[in-house]
Amino acid sequence: MTLNMQEKLTTQKLYNVGLSYKKADVFTRGKFSISNENQILLLNEAKANGIKGLFVISTCNRTEITGFAEHPFKLIKLLCKYSNGTVDDFIKVSNVNKGKKAINHLFRLATGLDSQILGDYEIVGQLKKSFKQAKSLGVTDAYLERLVNLVLQASKKVKNKTKLSSGTTSVSYAAVQYIIKSLPDYNSKNILVFGLGKMGKHTCKNLAGYTQNKKVSLVNRTQSTVVDFAVENENVRVADYTNLVNEISNTDILIVSTGAEEPTVTKEMIKSKKDLLILDLSMPKNVAEDVNLLGNITLVNVDELSVVTDETLTIREREVPKAELIIDIYKDEFLEWINHRRFTPAINALKESLEIIQENEIDFHKKKIQNFNEEQAKIITSHFIQKITTQFVKHLKDENTTAVQSIEVMQKVFPLNTEN
Repeated sequence: MTLNMQEKLTTQKLYNVGLSYKKADVFTRGKFSISNENQILLLNEAKANGIKGLFVISTCNRTEITGFAEHPFKLIKLLCKYSNGTVDDFIKVSNVNKGKKAINHLFRLATGLDSQILGDYEIVGQLKKSFKQAKSLGVTDAYLERLVNLVLQASKKVKNKTKLSSGTTSVSYAAVQYIIKSLPDYNSKNILVFGLGKMGKHTCKNLAGYTQNKKVSLVNRTQSTVVDFAVENENVRVADYTNLVNEISNTDILIVSTGAEEPTVTKEMIKSKKDLLILDLSMPKNVAEDVNLLGNITLVNVDELSVVTDETLTIREREVPKAELIIDIYKDEFLEWINHRRFTPAINALKESLEIIQENEIDFHKKKIQNFNEEQAKIITSHFIQKITTQFVKHLKDENTTAVQSIEVMQKVFPLNTEN
């Protein structure tokens, strides 16, 4: 590998750019949310522009891009282009991680250390889905494949070997706990769950597990999905989507988990004057802002629900050092792989040059020496080649070694094949 080739390879760096609950409120996060359709468009544009490795995560708590670029602004432009946010707004709330910091961020993200609720593992499913989508579109490479694989291994180990995820603290669980704490007579209230995605299903299961309420109704745009779910959950009543306005009028608690890009519940849809508690679990918000202007409405969003008990949080915080030790093991394994991988072309080139010398010398001695034992000569010289390349690898890995200078010396001593 020539120095020019090395410089070309090192112009692109790994970046993680995005925003999360740490700096951006629920409204701002909603603006930067990227729909699945737009994620596909973003990935295809990145591929067309020569980006070899990139994937997108967009959840209720964060939107971020992880990938390679000469400058992070290229990724920021893509994020803003395919969301409803602007670059100016992004800069105010953004996080930009480069190189080892980006790697560390992914490990902390997948193990629940960076979740809004410490130890929440829901992001792991989204990470798997996002990477799988990018891979199917041909926008991943060996580097990201290896990184994500080790990140997921670390996540599994932390979950199995620590109590970082002890207790139940998901947003759907928090919604049910909010109802229990806010309404003394919650078991007799009419509850309507609007939307049967992952969040809606979890909410129904938590209602069944933590309350004795038998007045839970479920409405969804796709009716067949609701019917199939109700077969397995007999305490849930199937409501008709075309009758949504009347269903809202007849309910006391409305849980919205529709996950649409635009509000699915508007002020005009609320006809009744009786008190109505609305829990909006969607991101971006699926309950229009002006609904809160109605005097009989109590509207609660994701951020207000993301509160866990002090006891659960204390247990989880004690497990953080254990989780970080596990992360370090997998992170070191990845960094070691990177270190070895960047020397591979030079090592392969050296080995190829030595093999050419080997072949030429054997041919020469075959012509000069009668009954020359070619097989034995190959065994001995191959052993020498292996010894030399092994020593070269050890030399390159030495902390006090300047790798570029070492490769330069090898290029002068041996005519390395720069095509590899």
